[in-house]
Amino acid sequence: MNAVTSFLHKTEADPSSMPSYEKILELLPRPVIFVGSDGIVLYANPSTEVLLGTVIGRDVHELFPGFMSGLISMPGALSSVLVSWNEVAFEAAFAALGNGRFLIDLRPSLQASITSMPSDMDDLTGLAKRNALLSHLSCALSVKAPSSFVAIHCLDLDRFKMVNDMLGHAVGDLLLQKVANRLTSACRKGDIVARLGGDEFVVLQNDVNDEAAAETLASRIVDLVGRTYVINGHTINIGASVGVALSSAGIQARDLLRNGDLALYEAKRAGRGRYRTFESGMDALLLNRREMEIDLRRALALKQFKLHYQPFLDVTTNKVDGFEALLRWEHPKKGNIPPLSFIPLAEENGLIVKIGEWVIRAACMEALSWPEDMVVAVNVSPLQFKSDTLLETVAAALERSGLPAHRLEIEITEGALLDDTEKVVQTLNALRNLGVKISMDDFGTGYSSLSYLQKFPFNKIKIDRSFVAGHSTDSEAILRSIASLGRSLGMAITAEGVETAEQLARIRGERCTHVQGYLTGRPMSTHQIPDFLRQNDLQTEKL
Repeated sequence: MNAVTSFLHKTEADPSSMPSYEKILELLPRPVIFVGSDGIVLYANPSTEVLLGTVIGRDVHELFPGFMSGLISMPGALSSVLVSWNEVAFEAAFAALGNGRFLIDLRPSLQASITSMPSDMDDLTGLAKRNALLSHLSCALSVKAPSSFVAIHCLDLDRFKMVNDMLGHAVGDLLLQKVANRLTSACRKGDIVARLGGDEFVVLQNDVNDEAAAETLASRIVDLVGRTYVINGHTINIGASVGVALSSAGIQARDLLRNGDLALYEAKRAGRGRYRTFESGMDALLLNRREMEIDLRRALALKQFKLHYQPFLDVTTNKVDGFEALLRWEHPKKGNIPPLSFIPLAEENGLIVKIGEWVIRAACMEALSWPEDMVVAVNVSPLQFKSDTLLETVAAALERSGLPAHRLEIEITEGALLDDTEKVVQTLNALRNLGVKISMDDFGTGYSSLSYLQKFPFNKIKIDRSFVAGHSTDSEAILRSIASLGRSLGMAITAEGVETAEQLARIRGERCTHVQGYLTGRPMSTHQIPDFLRQNDLQTEKL
């Protein structure tokens, strides 16, 4: 029994005795083979079996008859390694794998040699890249048992860009390496982990019994990747969105990857930090998404967007003193499309910046025709807030319309505040210096809203409707605390989503300054505002 055979027998009897570097071989995404002096394969790691099937006990010359580069052939190279104890490396094509190009690296080791095919590996993480993944996937699909499946898990990291921007690319690279290690630890022998670039990873899961088994791994990936990381003293929390796709009869590698990508898109659309499994209807969803993206661009060019306005009422005077601009899309064929159906897509493809610029210009122009004490509030998307054009857009809209700056209120959510705090405060101060009012929308739904109140004096905070509609003790306590905080800081407090007289009475009792909701006024066009204000003057005594 030679040294390698002895090693293999020992580890079969006692796996815990496997040397640490051999454990690494078990996890490597590239094939590694131990070959005896007689050319018989003594050991093959799981990646080899995925690519070539069972090879232990077979003659290496039969396995690689097509490997050749110039004057170098597999028999000659193997002989040189075993006799001269030299390392030999060459590039060759293997017909059984679609003539894909591989780097063959033969190294002496005891009485055996290692055949290694790095086949397009990622330098940062040591994982397979796209070409290697496709080769593994093609082979896995061709050799799988009829009763089993191959599953693909496509994943993106949530909030990874924020880590890169705030902590630098060096920390981002270390984070990617830790993610790669966690993904590898989540997999079994024979599974492959690949990095396609950036924060995109793919896990190839072999020999899957059913959809439940694939979803179990997807759930484990979401859990593991979402656990806290500590890197260079920084505590980092990210997440993962995962798209799962299972093989079907006759499916090709690229089509299976595409299905995984479609499922990933649905996972991100559903709120991130979760997985979705591919369904045939997702093809239609992707087609609809592409059509809507084209329609969105056309809508902006053809002025199909309109603004409606919802009033907010000063509860101390029972007078309306402003309106919030709400975007509406009047599609010529599909009718009115609600914002929740197109705003996420506009944010994803960056079109929200152009749309947001139009909203600011149109709101300022239309508000000029209202009574002089009326304020118009405009929501600004996080992407628009981070753009370099926001300040210029606001200044130009005020100048062009002639609207006094104090009559414009910019509403931002916590999502616009999560990145570079110093730059955010600079932008807020620049807007304030123009004379514009600043409001924090949906206050209380984020985990760090309070810290922003210390960094910047907002004119107004808007309490999220969930605390107004809630009947629990916790909701009432949060509502009371926010109202008290706003009063102590000298800020106006608007309670959103007020729909009943009971809710209005509770808001008054907590001494909020403003209310907004269906009870005091539904969204309306700018042409309806004069009649609404006349009616409001007649009805304020009833509120």
